[in-house]
Amino acid sequence: MCLIVFDWRPDASGGPLLTLAANRDEFFRRAALPMNWWVDAPGLLAGRDLVGGGTWLGITRDGRFAALTNYRAPHEMRPDAPTRGTLVSAWLSGERTVPLDYLQQVARTGDIYNGFNLLVGDLSRRELGWYCNRSEAAPVLLEAGTHGISNAVLDTRWPKLVRKRAELAALLAENATPPLSSLIDMMRDPRLARDDELPSTGIPLERERVLSAAFIETPEYGTRGTTALQVAAESETLKVNVTERSDDNGSHRIARPGHFERSYGFDIALDIAH
Repeated sequence: MCLIVFDWRPDASGGPLLTLAANRDEFFRRAALPMNWWVDAPGLLAGRDLVGGGTWLGITRDGRFAALTNYRAPHEMRPDAPTRGTLVSAWLSGERTVPLDYLQQVARTGDIYNGFNLLVGDLSRRELGWYCNRSEAAPVLLEAGTHGISNAVLDTRWPKLVRKRAELAALLAENATPPLSSLIDMMRDPRLARDDELPSTGIPLERERVLSAAFIETPEYGTRGTTALQVAAESETLKVNVTERSDDNGSHRIARPGHFERSYGFDIALDIAH
């Protein structure tokens, strides 16, 4: 993912705990599978990178969640660095621990990877943590609030992040459980930031302009899919609803605009989640 906005309410006695909308930006030539249940990891719902083998966002039937964005630091990129997507799939499919322990484990070898932000959650425990290997901040569990991550550290005030975080907050103020389609529509926004708003991340100005859109479109690189997720507490369960709108129908060929949607819903039983 390259833009994630989310509202986290771990203390909610009922209703939404997590509402999230995210865009995945990637080179169109990089083969990937759309969101689906993984055959080799039963209970894991995610897309799949067919080059590195990991994923960018996923959730499991036992309440684990993770998502990742790249950190933009072009002069630090190492072609021999391990793929970052396996940090997501390892949490979702590996031996169960708690989010902060996992993030601390990742942080011990974080410098071997190119830059990333990693969100890791155990929703049945109502814990959601964040770590960035290009930040001086240690891994941390997040407090309640509306947050955003793009290609810098959590809540960096890049124009598209500020705009989409505010739009998410406004949407939830009107309806605590908006249709997932409205979250997706919110993210598929091609507007560019003004030049005086742009960050300076070591890439040419023209490239900064293009990447300032929430929904990125260039001939070879852009937003390949949008995911909307809602996890809500109801009685003794957490109800999960997730929709992915993709520009790839599964054939690894990009077709604009994306109309290929997949939706999933399932319950996490809290009395067996641990």
